[in-house]
Amino acid sequence: MAQVLEFKLPDLGEGLTEAEIVRWLVAVGDVVAIDQPVVEVETAKAMVEVPCPYGGVVTARYGEEGTELPVGAPLLTVAVGASEPATAAGPSADPGSGPGAEAASAAGSGSGETSGNVLVGYGTGAPAARRRRVRPATVVAAAPAPAAPAAPVARVDPPPASPPPAPERSGPVPVISPLVRRLARQNGLDLRELAGSGRDGLILRCDVEKAIERIEQAGQTAAPTAPASTSSSAAGAVTERVPLRGVRGAVADKLSRSRREIPEATCWVDADATELMAARTAANAAGGPKISLIALLARICTAALARFPELNSTVDTEAREIVRLRDVHLGFAAQTDRGLVVPVVRDAQNRSAESLSAEFARLTEAGRSGTLTPGDLTGGTFTLNNYGVFGVDGSTPIINHPEAAMLGVGRIVAKPWVHQGELAVRQVVQLSLTFDHRVCDGGTAGGFLRYVADCVEQPAVLLRTL
Repeated sequence: MAQVLEFKLPDLGEGLTEAEIVRWLVAVGDVVAIDQPVVEVETAKAMVEVPCPYGGVVTARYGEEGTELPVGAPLLTVAVGASEPATAAGPSADPGSGPGAEAASAAGSGSGETSGNVLVGYGTGAPAARRRRVRPATVVAAAPAPAAPAAPVARVDPPPASPPPAPERSGPVPVISPLVRRLARQNGLDLRELAGSGRDGLILRCDVEKAIERIEQAGQTAAPTAPASTSSSAAGAVTERVPLRGVRGAVADKLSRSRREIPEATCWVDADATELMAARTAANAAGGPKISLIALLARICTAALARFPELNSTVDTEAREIVRLRDVHLGFAAQTDRGLVVPVVRDAQNRSAESLSAEFARLTEAGRSGTLTPGDLTGGTFTLNNYGVFGVDGSTPIINHPEAAMLGVGRIVAKPWVHQGELAVRQVVQLSLTFDHRVCDGGTAGGFLRYVADCVEQPAVLLRTL
């Protein structure tokens, strides 16, 4: 007899307490293998495909797409050891062959067979079983579920005599960005009805926005999932209420905590970046992998942190200790369609400029496509914030808690500058350092920033530290 097991939403990363169901990858009646991804969820940090640790037949799902569930809430139930019944040949049919045996083989034999993974958010790499639909008459009923935040969404296939109509688009809908899926869902659009303008028919955000605009022009605006409020406030009429959840909510919580706990201070200096830009141009003209500007700045940061290790640390408030860290896991602020994210380059102190360039490019592309994992976004020890890409000169950023410092880099722009005793037009950049005053005093912070500025102005200074 099949054993019905309940799979709950696992903890997918550091400090995450909830996740939103973006897309179900299986339906009730599907046969799943151990560690097969069953649902795609969006957390405050990344998009994650969640694998199920059980092999068997899906008997119930909990929550519609767009529903937000807390960690530990039921996701689905699986009948372990279930298989399709014998075919119309009757009870005498050979139980060792036929569809039932194939389904049982795909599901994994033996009651209670589960994955051996420690972190459920990541699979073992085992190939996913071929999905099969179980006949409605033999779908195992879900056992009475414990108290759950949402009722199970159970779907049973129609009888074979009345097959469902074929979808307008066969195969998976070509969409990569989770923002595009959410935008379509909130405006009641069926992505299967859209023709993508991207490569190989990829549906882009502009395709969804154009479809919404056409609907509005036709006077058939679809209602969003969370209607905008029309109430009034002291400041006037409210046009919309935006929930602080997902990435926006995580950013709000983290920055608020940083401001509450960290007594931060900021110092800044203007630097002549002409020689640094010339050095980069010469290096890239010599052939080989191209070196990005942020990679050079990262290389300077790691050299400065080797001289001033106080800034590569964190504060243990409970133990009242400053914890200095050996390795530099360098975070960098990146603006994406999902909002501001801070991917982390591991062991940046051991990387060359070429290696840093490649890793920055990889993580940036993953951020744009929404494929960053929780591991890509956690564990940073120091952050490099290149806000110059927004065309601004300076900023006083909030420290990325629980780190102790952040280096900010403004735009590099031609300005009048006294060079070798004469007024000249040079490439000037403003550098700023926001630091936790608990881990060091202004002398240390100023020494760090001055060393960074010296390396920017005279890249040969960096060579003496290699």
